[in-house]
Amino acid sequence: QVQLVESGGGLVQAGDSLTLSCAASGRTFSRYAMGWFRQAPGKEREFVATISWDGIRTYYTDSVKGRFTISRDNAENTLYLQIDSLKPEDTAVYYCAADFGGTYYPSSEPIEYDLWGQGTQVTVSS
Repeated sequence: QVQLVESGGGLVQAGDSLTLSCAASGRTFSRYAMGWFRQAPGKEREFVATISWDGIRTYYTDSVKGRFTISRDNAENTLYLQIDSLKPEDTAVYYCAADFGGTYYPSSEPIEYDLWGQGTQVTVSS
């Protein structure tokens, strides 16, 4: 079964750090761009960060630049999102996704992603 499983979310205080993980299975994900998205209550799912298959190209939405770091370990089929200096507005369900389209430059558009995890909740208290 091809799937993505996120973990690492939780309830934290503003200024704390978290590392989210996304374990991929059932397929060799090292060939594909992958991304993180998030969805806050009452809002649409939004792009957070994305990374090329080789880990060289990374892109972030402006609101997380300098605080979030996306990385991957292809040997372990795992995607990561290091989150520092958390803010209450970072509260959301965080999803990882894989783009099987084969393009090198990763996309920020959710529609380009073919497989999604179930999400992990991050709640930041002020």
